[in-house]
Amino acid sequence: MRRFIFFLSCVLIVSGQVQYQDILRSPSESWLTYHGDYRAHRYSPLTQINSSNVAHLVPKWTYQVNGAHRLEATPIVYKGVMYVTNSNEVDAIDAQSGKSIWIYREANAQQDSVNRGVAILGNTVFFVTADAYLVALQRSTGGVLWQKKFADTKKGYFASLAPLALKDRVVVGVSGGESGMRGYVAALSASTGEELWRFYTVPAKGEPGSETWGEFDTQYGGAATWMTGTYDPDLNLVYWATGNPWPDYYGGGRRGDNLYSDSVVALDGETGKLKWYFQFTPHDTHDWDAQSIPVLADLPYGGQVRKLLLHPNRNGFLYALDRVSGQYLYAHKFVDQLDWAEGIDAKGRPIEKPNIEPIAKGRRVCPSTRGASNWMSPSFSPETKLLYVPTLEQCDNYISTEHTPEPLHNLAAGGAEGIPTEPGKFYLRALDPITGERKWQYAMTGPGTMWAGTVATAGGLVFFGDDDGQLIAVDARTGKDLWHYSMGQLLTASPITFSVRGKQYVSIASASDVFTFGLFEPEVAP
Repeated sequence: MRRFIFFLSCVLIVSGQVQYQDILRSPSESWLTYHGDYRAHRYSPLTQINSSNVAHLVPKWTYQVNGAHRLEATPIVYKGVMYVTNSNEVDAIDAQSGKSIWIYREANAQQDSVNRGVAILGNTVFFVTADAYLVALQRSTGGVLWQKKFADTKKGYFASLAPLALKDRVVVGVSGGESGMRGYVAALSASTGEELWRFYTVPAKGEPGSETWGEFDTQYGGAATWMTGTYDPDLNLVYWATGNPWPDYYGGGRRGDNLYSDSVVALDGETGKLKWYFQFTPHDTHDWDAQSIPVLADLPYGGQVRKLLLHPNRNGFLYALDRVSGQYLYAHKFVDQLDWAEGIDAKGRPIEKPNIEPIAKGRRVCPSTRGASNWMSPSFSPETKLLYVPTLEQCDNYISTEHTPEPLHNLAAGGAEGIPTEPGKFYLRALDPITGERKWQYAMTGPGTMWAGTVATAGGLVFFGDDDGQLIAVDARTGKDLWHYSMGQLLTASPITFSVRGKQYVSIASASDVFTFGLFEPEVAP
């Protein structure tokens, strides 16, 4: 037996199945994908909690995940039940009371990793184990329907992402880019786990794009796919961001652009075939993978409404692409500390400054290896037309080994080179995605260690995790601080909002607990 199920409560899960059309309409009362919707707007139409009453938000319940110390999951909520993950574990929780319904733990997993959440489709909850199994659980009981291994851990792979469920399939990616592996995106049948297609983010020798690696053995190329992608149902295109090439800080052995690392790839949802790609940082030697979330928005540009893909990149530039064709449209610098490039040329390539490569004694470059942005979820409001981006101002002293190391999964032990990091400062920045103008910013206090994202609402609010362990609500148009609550823990996840029985709630996972808030309700005398 590879698993066991631990029942804690007899709370009844309301019947019903999540249809593809339900996900297309999300978020509403429910929150059905990691990003809230396929476009990664992370925008809720709920208005019960709004800028006029958010000051009356109070804690409703706290759920402790046993053994957790760094929760990174975005909860999924459907019909009053919340699903949250830890490494190799899914907890089903009554979303109104915080009571446990069932817990699934993978008893025989050979390794641990962070886990960012589940996908839900039909009557099934899907999640990945650290050992790279896609596990399908019966929604009401947590019983195992099937599990399918989709990556070989002996080759340096592991899994940490929230799967993406669409139509009749579940799309997954792989982690391990720092170990010397070859990244890919795969779609598995939602009913059986059978692999339907696979796209490698590093071409094999002789395939188109392999020439961009010189003589390097591309089976160790990296370009991991460890963050959940986005999807345009009208175009039937899946957009997936890719990680850095390997080795991280030495490019001498992999001369060339190193496709498709540090890119976004547009894949046909039916076949997995590459429709187009765009590479943000060719021949990356600063670990600036492209794992920021691709946000899909239809906005006026050049005298017409364009289908845009917006990407606040780790390298410090906010990009806009035509998501139909992949055409580069523009890029704007969104951090003040950026010294590696003069700008972006008309084809979308960076105009690099000289002497920016890491060297053995170290070389100071901005942004840092954590990037100007990272996997902390941005949000986009169709009302304000603003993109809300957690932003880090920081520089690093990049050190190169000046040789190609052995892939870490071939070694008995090992780790990536240490990067001396300067102190950094986080901001939440509200950006005009067309002009790049900074409409407002919220300066965070704290040590520069958080990894929390955002959610915007029709109530005129943006909720986000602060750098000193607080959940913050600000006015979406002005950035005015309206409410905060300290959880006293490092925040490494993004908040959500949902409604149960007509009452709106806001939840966020902290290091070891899930906190949920709602409006204060005075007691009614009997």
